[in-house]
Amino acid sequence: MPDEPLALMTDVAFGLLGSTLSRDYRYSLAEAVEAALPWLTDLGGMGVHKLNLSAGGGPVALLSRRTRLTLRVPRDRAAEVALLEGSELQVGASQLRVGAPQTRELLPYGTLYAHLVATDHNDEAVFMQAMAAELSDMGVSCRPICGKFQVLESGSLRGFSLMLDRLSRTDSLRVLEAGLGQHRRLGCGLFVPHKSAAAVGTPS
Repeated sequence: MPDEPLALMTDVAFGLLGSTLSRDYRYSLAEAVEAALPWLTDLGGMGVHKLNLSAGGGPVALLSRRTRLTLRVPRDRAAEVALLEGSELQVGASQLRVGAPQTRELLPYGTLYAHLVATDHNDEAVFMQAMAAELSDMGVSCRPICGKFQVLESGSLRGFSLMLDRLSRTDSLRVLEAGLGQHRRLGCGLFVPHKSAAAVGTPS
């Protein structure tokens, strides 16, 4: 059997050292990363994955030692992105130190999940129609499953979680590489493998 084709994009994950972080961190994190690596804004498809923070309802979250800053970037620029190691990022009121990088391949699972796909509408039917149109334009066939509507960043960022099931390996790679919707730099529309089409969507 021939080797599986490698995705054009890859994830580069960094350790992240710090104590606390505002739950409304997405804009300030994107700005801090782009200030450290200004050429990132010129990379098509570049995205900043959401950070996994401690659960809770307060405005400030504890930063776990397991928290990773993960950037989705073109494969041929991953080595340059790794130079972010050792940087100090001012993210709102918090200072974060970037640790060692680890490259993670994008794997074409049959089920993919995005915690938030941005939309200007809070109507699920309108959102799903827009997603169907994007997927059709990409030539991707699958079963989309809509999750919960979420309002983040003090109301300035809205969207639904979304699962895509019954993807072929080729279509899965297309979605991983391209994403859906807007605001990749804010962690929106970036998909990751999911083991099964279970219930989706928990606000973060």
